[in-house]
Amino acid sequence: MAKSRDTFNKKEKEKKRQKKKQEKQQRKEERQENSSGSSLDNMIAYVDENGNLTDTPPDPDKKKKVKAEDIVIGIPPKEKEDESPVRTGRVEFFNDEKGYGFIKDTDKQEKFFVHVTGLVDEIQEGDIVTFELEQGPRGMNAVQVKK
Repeated sequence: MAKSRDTFNKKEKEKKRQKKKQEKQQRKEERQENSSGSSLDNMIAYVDENGNLTDTPPDPDKKKKVKAEDIVIGIPPKEKEDESPVRTGRVEFFNDEKGYGFIKDTDKQEKFFVHVTGLVDEIQEGDIVTFELEQGPRGMNAVQVKK
């Protein structure tokens, strides 16, 4: 007669699987017995005026009226500023060999890229210049740069 192929380890694993299966079934039965019913009233949650979840409905006297037109979805459009296209600034950095630099706007303290092709006059670091802005591939570029 042939020897059984089930080793002791295989038998132990099978016993553990059966035990886990039984425990899972018992937990399931306990949950079903202890559940207070799955009525809709037990599942509803309300949000109060502070954004917290509660089980009591909100007071209708505290309700605020909101018009649909007042709700802004997305980013509000920027208001156009009436500013002249010509700005003034100081040359923070300029490399003659590579042909580019940066100009810092005196009003808003923003830095803008400037390329040698956008120059009208030759500039150096520290010069006060006037310039216009143009959209470039990586942001706003200074063009028509004059001392």
